[in-house]
Order: sequence, then structure tokens, then C-alpha cells
Amino acid sequence: MPLPPNERQRLEHELAAIPAQIAAYWRELDNGPRRAQRERLEWHIREREKRLAEIKARLVAIRAETR
Repeated sequence: MPLPPNERQRLEHELAAIPAQIAAYWRELDNGPRRAQRERLEWHIREREKRLAEIKARLVAIRAETR
């Protein structure tokens, strides 16, 4: 199935944005939030890290398809 030309660009853009999002959550954690907020921030960090891995895997697959 051919890949929509903008999917790779969208994934690369999201890939570039995620590290900044993770860093922002870590900065918030460094400010010593309450427990409930800390748990939410830690959840966000885990989810962003999972998404980062998913995007990297998808981009590897896309690159393999286009060879």
C-alpha cells in the first residue's frame, strides 16, 4: 500500500517535538508538585516515551519500504 507523502513528514515533525514535551514535563516535576500532579506528569512522560519509540519504529519501516 503506498504511503501518503505527508505521513513521513508528520511523523518526523512529531518526533522532533516530543523531546521538548518530555523536557517540559521533567521541568514541572523538578518544581516539586503535589502527589496527584506528580503521578500525572510521570504518566505523560511514559506515554511520550512510548510514542517516541512507536514513531521511530514507523519511520524505520517507512524508510525500508521506500528502498
